[in-house]
Amino acid sequence: MQNGAKAAIGATVVLLLAVGIRVGLIYRERNAPDNSVKAPAREVIPEDDLVFLKKKRPDSLKDIKDLAGTTVWVSAGGQVEYYPFVGHSAQYGKAAGTLLGAEPLVVKDAIEQVAPKAATFRIPGGDKQVLMVFTRPDVAGDTKEYAVPAGYRQGGEYTFYTDEIFFYDDPHDLYKHWGPEIWKAVDAHQVILGMNERQVELALGQVSKSTSNTYGDRMVVFANLGKPMAVTFVKNKVTAFRADQGY
Repeated sequence: MQNGAKAAIGATVVLLLAVGIRVGLIYRERNAPDNSVKAPAREVIPEDDLVFLKKKRPDSLKDIKDLAGTTVWVSAGGQVEYYPFVGHSAQYGKAAGTLLGAEPLVVKDAIEQVAPKAATFRIPGGDKQVLMVFTRPDVAGDTKEYAVPAGYRQGGEYTFYTDEIFFYDDPHDLYKHWGPEIWKAVDAHQVILGMNERQVELALGQVSKSTSNTYGDRMVVFANLGKPMAVTFVKNKVTAFRADQGY
């Protein structure tokens, strides 16, 4: 009996030791520093940056003339003035207005014309400016034709800015993820809380100055065609805006 009791006690001690060792190993595994190689966090790309913007890369007057019959939409809002087109020429004497963001233009033709110095602030004059002739379908009752500088010819070589000035596809479709509320503000050329910088640029124009180079986290004062607007962005969302006469 004594031998049997001793054997039972010995087996129990061995079992307890084994359990203790196992518990210790589990504890060490669970509390040891994680030295495993982890996959890098996947970069989240803003939906706006995934939009494909078509480029034409024109290099001749014919390339611009080939746009006739198509609609383009203004990308560089607030930057380029346009002129009445009468008697097959642009009337540089007085601008008819300034192109506004997302505004549709129906292209009619393209011409070359010597430009006065006053008309070469945004687009150089070269030997001759190239102007795109268009109508404004969104303006009720306006059947007039206008001309806007789109490039220039210098010494037989052409330089064009149509890829920078215009969308070739409707931005309302390209950026449909903005939603109806944002697009209502953009089309009315207004700013509302929650807009991002790209949206405000399209609404108020690209002429602006800012307090820093940190895109999306700064205050930007938009010229807004002579009605300056100071807009504050935090994490690329408008958090405040006000008129600013000190532009």
